[in-house]
Amino acid sequence: MIPPAPPAPAAGRRVVIDPVTRIEGHLRLEVNVDAGNVIRNAVSVGTMWRGLELILKDRDPRDAWAFAQRVCGVCTGTHALASLRAVEDALGITIPPNANLIRNIMLMTSNIHDHLVHFYLLHALDWVDVMSALKADPAAASAFAGAASPWPKASPGYFRSVQEKLARFVGSGQLGPFRNGYWGHPAYRLPPEVNLVGVAHYLEALDFQREIVKIHTVLGGKNPHPNWLVGGVPAAINAHGTGAVGALNVERIALVREIAVRVREFIDQVYVPDLLAIAGFYRDWTRWGGGLSSQNLMAYGDYPVRANDRSDANMGMPGGLILGGNLRELRPVDLRDPGGVQEFAVHSWYKYPDEGRGLHPWDGITECDFRLGPAAKTEGEVLRQVDEAGKYSYIKAPRYQGHAVEVGPLARLVIGHAAGRADLRELVDGALKRIDAPFAALFSTLGRTLARALECQWLADRMLATVDELIGNIRNGNLDTANTEKWSPATWPASARGVGACEAARGSLGHWVRIEAGRIANYQCVVPTTWNASPRDTTGQIGAYEAALLGVPLADPSAPLEVLRVVHSFDPCMACSTHLFGPDGAAIVGVEVQ
Repeated sequence: MIPPAPPAPAAGRRVVIDPVTRIEGHLRLEVNVDAGNVIRNAVSVGTMWRGLELILKDRDPRDAWAFAQRVCGVCTGTHALASLRAVEDALGITIPPNANLIRNIMLMTSNIHDHLVHFYLLHALDWVDVMSALKADPAAASAFAGAASPWPKASPGYFRSVQEKLARFVGSGQLGPFRNGYWGHPAYRLPPEVNLVGVAHYLEALDFQREIVKIHTVLGGKNPHPNWLVGGVPAAINAHGTGAVGALNVERIALVREIAVRVREFIDQVYVPDLLAIAGFYRDWTRWGGGLSSQNLMAYGDYPVRANDRSDANMGMPGGLILGGNLRELRPVDLRDPGGVQEFAVHSWYKYPDEGRGLHPWDGITECDFRLGPAAKTEGEVLRQVDEAGKYSYIKAPRYQGHAVEVGPLARLVIGHAAGRADLRELVDGALKRIDAPFAALFSTLGRTLARALECQWLADRMLATVDELIGNIRNGNLDTANTEKWSPATWPASARGVGACEAARGSLGHWVRIEAGRIANYQCVVPTTWNASPRDTTGQIGAYEAALLGVPLADPSAPLEVLRVVHSFDPCMACSTHLFGPDGAAIVGVEVQ
């Protein structure tokens, strides 16, 4: 069970990391460690304010997706998709089957790209000691890589060339993304040869991620922020046309399929083998960082098989709610229920009429209210320590039926497993067997990282199948990609409200819209990182980040690598959850470990 939040001010040495790097956006973490350097209190602080809801008010709902997807350029397109679904739900708009398939391909592309970038460019460096790779034997690295996978780039000469490139990079003194790492930290476990394989695949992933997003440029015109359309997709099909202008033709669709094949190969032969290899050296990390994952998990479900049907039975990835760790009871999630999703602001820098009550997003309020608690510590304009008994984050505290929950790939796979989906069960059980770990090992930092890789593998297989289904529709003469019957505001009701759900890379994403007289009257987003990085609520329940950090031992509190390892496993996206900028554009945070 998750222990209750400790009373403030918490005892023990306070360690502050601000900002947390290798994430999207700005996050501050404060933890208290006891005499044995074990974390006994954790505080997650969102240091940016999101005002997007205010920008959308009074706008045409058909334009909402274009503004909404600018919440974030990393999980590009997911906010647009949730926005489209919310507006279409409000106005009663149905979409053609081809539009459903193309939207699924777009979402799969975004999530695959995000998972690969997250692991190799952001999270892998919590497990891979880059500088240790300089000591590796390229022949031994080749033998290790060849035994794990048939990936062709595995010769001694190849790894020697990567090592030489790294040596030149380090020798230049311009370390770029490798600067200020905790290299040589005692928490690193990999042999130099495995570190060299990790560095090589880091560089390959950096290059390959550019290929994946070409799918967005074909189907949506560009990346980031591809184009979308209320009622369908803007990708018209011209099966017999030539050239790349204006429509999908045979050559463009063939390119999408060819990339999908290469994506599956990279995931099957590089990403998953790397993750399983790393897991073998960090088995003890199945003990730490579980937090809420063993208790409360939630997913909305996504990748509908048939258009215009959001039931769990129609979802490729099912939704549901697990409470109290009871995997035998999968509860439904109702995003319209006023008592379901509620956001609290008692510990957030927002103002509510009654801060003891949560608000359903249809009634949500976005009114900034920055003030520090009385126990916060400052030196001039520098914040040294927040007061978690008061307001301390620009992130609200969403709860489902009063419960703090974790969302994300781990939640999705566990819920899919609990729902009895054979494909997901086979995927999860097979991977756990390969690393000789029980199902309970998923509820950990390592389990969360493994779940993301396994979901990526599932997505790659399903994306290729979806592309083939689209090709089949076109061969059968089905070319429709949009329904414009209700495009004119004259066809809309005077008052309407809708909700759009999406499973973004980091977890369950919801957009809620109220439309009055053809204009947006209220708009609220509750995003994955808001669920996971949330502060305490009115009852003292802590969020998923804070819960996952409790009980984690630190080898060296002055270099808290383990804190980063836990929080990076969630893939934080702070821009989605918050937004704030200084008045003159100057830096408003510092980096200090006390």
